Amino acid sequence: MPYFSTKVPPSYEGHERLDKYIASLPEGMNRSKLKSGVVEILVNGKNEKISYKVKAGDQLDIEWEENIPTDIAPEPIPLSIIYEDNDVCVVDKAQGMVTHPACGNWKGTLVNALLYHWGRESIPQQEGGSSAELLAQRRPGIVHRLDKDTSGVIITAKHRDAEEWLGAQFRRHSSLVKEYIAICMGRPQHQHGIIRTQIIRDPKNRRRFRAVTDTEEGKYAVTAFRCIACYGEYSLMRIRIATGRTHQIRVHMRYLNCPVLGDSVYARPDKLFPQATLMLHAHLLKIRLPGSTTRSTFTSPTPRRFRLVLKELHGRYPKTILPKDR
Repeated sequence: MPYFSTKVPPSYEGHERLDKYIASLPEGMNRSKLKSGVVEILVNGKNEKISYKVKAGDQLDIEWEENIPTDIAPEPIPLSIIYEDNDVCVVDKAQGMVTHPACGNWKGTLVNALLYHWGRESIPQQEGGSSAELLAQRRPGIVHRLDKDTSGVIITAKHRDAEEWLGAQFRRHSSLVKEYIAICMGRPQHQHGIIRTQIIRDPKNRRRFRAVTDTEEGKYAVTAFRCIACYGEYSLMRIRIATGRTHQIRVHMRYLNCPVLGDSVYARPDKLFPQATLMLHAHLLKIRLPGSTTRSTFTSPTPRRFRLVLKELHGRYPKTILPKDR
């Protein structure tokens, strides 16, 4: 991907937004390209938005993507529909499917599949507007997301009112339940617990995030876990999240010294299961549908990749239940 790097001169006395400052440079890029194609903006090594006010001495590093499509097109991709009505569509997302178009994944996403399933036309992508407006265009109906290699339950909105109704619940996280299952490498010290940390981008690897407790930087994240059973040095975990941060479960399981099996970013290759893909599955979602005062429950069955790994573990190791904490 194209990469741009520059340092603001010590003599700079302005207070311009980052996008305006970059556009003013002889070797810079126009604001439209910056807004629509930006992948990452680092200021002095930390993630910032294009609205950041540039200061003297700032080191600016920007990565962006060229050849952005002019529209988001419907694609005849098969979907496993759990539930659908006039307001929402609940999907059992397959592992490997990206939730919405973004840099590096402009086709084959859940959004492309939903547009076709709903009989919608292509969505033209505007060049101007704010970053929030550009992003909203790329993910119509998406109120939460699952990582590409995380499978399971995801709910989508079929119109704007439903999107606002569902989105409010995901922002509060007070009236919904999101539960996952995971096969992890290692055993937790306790049968159950709650992990509370800040999540920041790893300064040594921009693809990764880290859980830290000695700073107020980053975003606050809360994850509750329960170890269902252990098989040798592997653990079957049930996990609920009270916040929705990028890679949250994967980061917190690594923080627990129990990284998710098959995680190519946060875990080492496993000798027993070298070909394992990410063993993380969104098993259950409880949420109030538009106009309802009670929560509806949607579940996805245990995927085949889990069953195969568990069968191997059952044959090799006795099932162990960790003692309850006193």
